[in-house]
Amino acid sequence: MVTEILKAIFFGIVEGITEWLPISSTGHMILLNEFVKLQVSDEFYKLFEVVIQLGAILAVILLFFHKLNPFSPSKSAPQKRNTWRLWFKVVLAVIPSAVIGLPLDDWMDAHFYNYVVVAITLIVYGIAFLFVERENSHRRAYANSVYDIDLKTAMLIGCFQCLSLIPGTSRSGSTILGAIILGVGRAAGAEFSFFLAIPTMLGASVLKLVKFLLSGVSATGAEWAILAVGCVVSFVVSLLVIKGLMEYVRKHSFAVFGVYRIILGVLVLGYFAFQTLHA
Repeated sequence: MVTEILKAIFFGIVEGITEWLPISSTGHMILLNEFVKLQVSDEFYKLFEVVIQLGAILAVILLFFHKLNPFSPSKSAPQKRNTWRLWFKVVLAVIPSAVIGLPLDDWMDAHFYNYVVVAITLIVYGIAFLFVERENSHRRAYANSVYDIDLKTAMLIGCFQCLSLIPGTSRSGSTILGAIILGVGRAAGAEFSFFLAIPTMLGASVLKLVKFLLSGVSATGAEWAILAVGCVVSFVVSLLVIKGLMEYVRKHSFAVFGVYRIILGVLVLGYFAFQTLHA
C-alpha cells in the first residue's frame, strides 16, 4: 500500500505540473502509466486519470476566487457585472467541446488513448507553437485582459479546445494557442484557459464518475485512498505551477514548450519503436 501511495504522489505531481503547462497532462498520464503502473483495476484507472484533475481545478478556484466571485462585497456594481460577463464567456466557450466531446467520449478512449497518438500530437502541436510564436512575435494583442475578450473570441477559443479531445494535444495548449492566434495576449489567454478548465474538467470528472458508478464495478478502499492522495498532491503542485506560469508568460514566449513537446514526442516514438523491434 505504501508503494501505491508513493506512486499516487508521483501521478499527482505530474498532473499538477502538466495540467497547466501547454504540454498535455493526459498525454503525460498515459505515458506515465506505461512505466509506473498503479495496482488498481483498469476501470478504476480510467476514473483516476480524469478525476485526479479535481485537485488542479480547486487550485484555480482558490487562486482566482476573488476575480471569479461575482458576489464579492468588495467589488463595485460594474465589477460584479464584469465578473458575470466573464462567467458567461467561459460557459459559452465550454459549449463546443461539450457538444462534440460527450458523444465521442467512449470512442476517443477506445481509439486514441495510446502512445502513438500522444507522440504524434506532441510533435505536431510543438511545431505549431513554434510557428505561431514566430508569426505573432511582433503582433499587437487586442485583448490583454480576460475582460477584454469578446463573445466571438471566447466561442472560438472554445472551438480550439475541441482539439484537446485527442490526447497529447493539451487542453491548455490548444486554448492558449487559439487565443494567441485570435489576438489575445499570452497572459490573458493563459488566464482564460485556466477559467475555462473549471467547468470543462468538472464536467469530465463528473461524467467519468457517473459512468464508473453506473457500470456496477466496485472500488476498494485502497483505490479511493490512492485517488484522494493524487488529488491532494495535484492541488498543492498546481498552486505553485499556476503562479509560476503566470509570471513566466508575462516575460517569455511559449516556444520553449514547443521544443519540449517535439523532443518528448520523438523520444517516445523512438523508445516504443525500440521496444517493438526487440520484443
